[in-house]
Amino acid sequence: MTLIVTGAAGFIGSSLCERLLARGETVIGVDVFNAYYDPALKEARVAKLMSHPKFRLVRADIAEPEVLRSLVAEAEPRALIHLAAQAGVRYSLDHPFAYERANLAGHLAALEACRHGKSRPHLIYASSSSVYGDRAASGGFSESDPAERPVSLYAATKRAAELMSEAYAPLYGLRATGLRFFTVYGPMGRPDMAYYSFTAKILAGEPLPVFGEGRMARDFTYIDDIIDGVIGVLDHPGRDGDHRLFNIGDSRPVGLLRMIEILETAIGRPADKHFHPMQPGDVTATFADIGRLHALCGYQPKVPLEEGLPKFVAWYRAYHQV
Repeated sequence: MTLIVTGAAGFIGSSLCERLLARGETVIGVDVFNAYYDPALKEARVAKLMSHPKFRLVRADIAEPEVLRSLVAEAEPRALIHLAAQAGVRYSLDHPFAYERANLAGHLAALEACRHGKSRPHLIYASSSSVYGDRAASGGFSESDPAERPVSLYAATKRAAELMSEAYAPLYGLRATGLRFFTVYGPMGRPDMAYYSFTAKILAGEPLPVFGEGRMARDFTYIDDIIDGVIGVLDHPGRDGDHRLFNIGDSRPVGLLRMIEILETAIGRPADKHFHPMQPGDVTATFADIGRLHALCGYQPKVPLEEGLPKFVAWYRAYHQV
């Protein structure tokens, strides 16, 4: 049976489509190709997929309810993997209605498409570690921890999508699974992420703004490990009426200054670091407890930051010809 992937031109979405096609799946990818960052990168990601005979691309806005509803009715997929969203914590401070449309209306459209779909597809959707808020991360964030104090609109919309799914699953007998992603990185990643912009600034010899006075830490998770987790959930769909939540992270948080050190080594030049206070909406640290996902499908991240960041730098140099 077919799989539908929204956000197919995005970083995670395109990587997932590539892996699914490699294992023989038929995939319909949906994306609106907005200009939150350079659409040329999105086009480059999708170009790798277009020659595959089992891939079809639909350029459309998933916040329009009939887009997904008609696709699900036509294709009768076994799963709708909903990764499309308006990303970015800081962008949400100045563009709140972009999050209302993409993250709330878009998610409701995905739920409604599954509710009315004849094939009753498993809804797998992207949530975020940001739902945990700014809290101590010494023992890892667990899916059973409270997620009641978001510190950005982006985080609030992701938590709202979880609550919408929690209502829909038992009400309509759906299978729904939310994936709380932790700081995904790697080749062809998002330009708005810190590791990407830091690489650009170090290579250009520009000052590097280090927010949080260098005290911040993230559970950096390499893209291949993220895709392992998504496919593990796809292959273990759960029961009708169940809504599940899983962390997908590396479970080894790395300090921001250590991340910069790894970039400096990979690039071969020092960073001109300038320290600043925390920015609104940021959290001090993230740390995934991955025990629940490991129990489901044996998920175990394999790529440490010391290995993954140099792979990103090599891709960056080739893509940007620097």
